[in-house]
Amino acid sequence: MSDARTPVQIEADIVRRRDQLAETLDEIGIRMHPKTIIGDAKAKVASTVDHTAGRAFVAVNRTVSDVKARFTDEDGAPRLERVVPVALVAVALVGLLAMSARKRKG
Repeated sequence: MSDARTPVQIEADIVRRRDQLAETLDEIGIRMHPKTIIGDAKAKVASTVDHTAGRAFVAVNRTVSDVKARFTDEDGAPRLERVVPVALVAVALVGLLAMSARKRKG
C-alpha cells in the first residue's frame, strides 16, 4: 500500500482544515469582542461581590449569635445580670447626647 494521497484527498483535507481555522478564528473573534470582555468582567465582579457579601453575612450572623448567647440563657430567657447594666449604659449615653444637643442649640 502506498501512503500517497490523491489530489482529491489533499483538496478535501485543505477544505476541512480551512473550515476548522475559520471556526477557530470566529471563536477568537467572539472572545476578543469588547462586549464579550465587558460581560466577562461584569460577571467576575458580580461573583466577587456575591462571595464577599456572603462572607460578610456569615460573619455578621456569627457575631449576632455570639452577642445573643451572651445576653440569653440556654432557654432563650434574658440574663438580667447582663442586660440591665447594658441598658443603663445605653440610657445614660442617650441622656448625655440629648443634653449635648440642647447645649448646642441654646
